[in-house]
Amino acid sequence: MEKELEILTKKFGKEKVEKAIENVKNFDVEIPSWVFGKFGGGRFGGYIPPGYARNIFEKIDDAEIVYKLTGKGKSILTHVLWDFSLDETNPDEKIVKKVYDYLKKKNLLLGTVSPTYFLGPNSYMGSFTSPLKEVRDYFIKQTLFASNIAKKYGNSVISLWFPDGSLYPGEIELDENYKLMRDTLIEVRKKVSQDVFILIEYKLFEPTTYSTTIPDWATAYILSKKLKNCGILIDLGHHPFGINIEQIAATLIIENIKCGFHFNTRYAADDDQSVEVSPTISRIFYYLLKGDVVFNKNKKWFYALDIAAGRENRIESVINSIESLEICLAKASFVDIEKLKHLQKKYDIICATRYFNEIIVLTDVRPVIYQARKEKKLPLNPIEEYRKTQYQEKIEKERK
Repeated sequence: MEKELEILTKKFGKEKVEKAIENVKNFDVEIPSWVFGKFGGGRFGGYIPPGYARNIFEKIDDAEIVYKLTGKGKSILTHVLWDFSLDETNPDEKIVKKVYDYLKKKNLLLGTVSPTYFLGPNSYMGSFTSPLKEVRDYFIKQTLFASNIAKKYGNSVISLWFPDGSLYPGEIELDENYKLMRDTLIEVRKKVSQDVFILIEYKLFEPTTYSTTIPDWATAYILSKKLKNCGILIDLGHHPFGINIEQIAATLIIENIKCGFHFNTRYAADDDQSVEVSPTISRIFYYLLKGDVVFNKNKKWFYALDIAAGRENRIESVINSIESLEICLAKASFVDIEKLKHLQKKYDIICATRYFNEIIVLTDVRPVIYQARKEKKLPLNPIEEYRKTQYQEKIEKERK
């Protein structure tokens, strides 16, 4: 490892190497509670990976071992009806208090809280855009519950993802559907404590197919501008193919919109797969670092994984995702912005893209990751270390 670090130092300079190591050490990402839960092969398969967490407390146990092995994931991202309800209908603050105490015991934190708009009575007709006022009121009440516990027990951030939309043309009036979403959000913002930050998430499709009420970042941006203390949640898996996601991030940074980011890997639809090392994520990190929204406390965005594990080991999937983000972040840390701008000013297109891709695509930054782990007294190979703990065998035996 020392020899490889020397090679990187000769190529990029000591300052760049040390900065990359510090970035990897200091970066953190929220872990979603649901990744440890009962997810299986989806609609086409009944296989469920063994050892799944049966409740929020077992999810926290799993998150704890991830944090011990990686030093990442100190905060847990939760869903109201999945994690704080006994019947997936009525949230209960007594459960939240127990969860908060258990998190403290495990040296973990309650992170961003998400209302669960896809569960509840008559949710198939929509949540904030339901034609039934009693349904809208139910989800408004759940949103207020989420904001109250986020402020009282967590980081004062709630993220809103809506499954609202339609399956067929003519099923709903698109303009009226959007107006109802806008008006309900404005109503909610008036009722939610003003120091609770709201993230509005967008998604192209699913579960709806013809229209989604908030399908893209432009719609989310328009809605966020109607509200106070509100930003946009970008999820990698929620875009059509070919979309330049780093350009979206760069634009929102320039517009000074505080955002959140959900990392995952998508091959077909949504965000089910473990994060992989990819040039896209490295390019995204380049703009996040350049925009100073990764570590600056005043401008910092909110970062989380949003993955599920249909067949693979859940805990190893999370650890792999964390390592992939570390590698992508380290790659972005080596780009010399001034050198790149110099090539751009000369309109040296090929040399500019070759320089950029030499780092983003070709540079092996694993020595930086290992050094960061070494300095934090973490295992160099956390998946290998996880298998040595026999924790997996333990939970598979206990959680039958």
